[in-house]
Amino acid sequence: MLILDEAAVRSLLKMPALIPVMEDALRALSQGRAVQPVRTMVPVAAHGGFLGSMPAYVGTQLGAKLVTFFPNNQGLPTHHALVVLFRPESGEPLVVMDGRLITELRTGAVSAVATQRLARADSKILAIVGSGVQAQSHLEALRLVRDFREVRIWSPHNAAAFARRHEVQLAGSAEEAVRGADVVVVATTSRTPILRGEWLSAGAHVNAVGAARPDWRELDDEVLRSAKLYVESRDAATRESGDVIAAGTVFAELGEVIAGTRRGRESEREITLFKSVGVAVEDVASAALVYTAASGR
Repeated sequence: MLILDEAAVRSLLKMPALIPVMEDALRALSQGRAVQPVRTMVPVAAHGGFLGSMPAYVGTQLGAKLVTFFPNNQGLPTHHALVVLFRPESGEPLVVMDGRLITELRTGAVSAVATQRLARADSKILAIVGSGVQAQSHLEALRLVRDFREVRIWSPHNAAAFARRHEVQLAGSAEEAVRGADVVVVATTSRTPILRGEWLSAGAHVNAVGAARPDWRELDDEVLRSAKLYVESRDAATRESGDVIAAGTVFAELGEVIAGTRRGRESEREITLFKSVGVAVEDVASAALVYTAASGR
């Protein structure tokens, strides 16, 4: 059995290869070809954290992710994880690998799939609200599917350092970043709405990846009223996302758009919203990509 730490995963997992793998995983999920229970979350109330269990089985891939989420961490990542893959024919464990980086990269890759399918083809301005690891992975991933001439960043903390490091434009506020943007990423730990619908331009596309608890929000009511809502999994999103619960209706799963059974963007002026909670098939498919590269299969 292989054991791969984060450095090994980083050397093997590359965004250009990961994006199409995420597309295939989401298609399989929406077509009913994946077995994926809704995530089990164990509160660690004394320390303000959570432990999640995320198993999945699809095709030749069988595995699970154990992930911790401690949003109050200082000087440490808020997420830590391990992914285990098993041989489907016998149940033998094949590999244990670090899942923190997988979580970081596959989230950006899934948003890239959503942006490819839902954002206007002529999108030129990207706004990112948040400056943590998800901001970085989204910047990398979204640049692979759209040719942005301007990228704006804002967050309550560390945005200036992010802007210098990645040579992007520092905005003075979330509103300043978002107004006029074609694609918007919301990737913060906020538990209350941080994106307002009045800031969004006609034809904008939003990728929202935070507020992953049923009583948390990162989008205000106007965003939810004005946008056509897409998710990875109806079952997961309607149980786990406060934004989706508040919206009350989901137009489609992203995998349905990929498979051609539901519509994506239908006009240049409509606002599209992809709300991501992260699902197990993404982690297992990402880990399988790493394992294939590591084992030479």
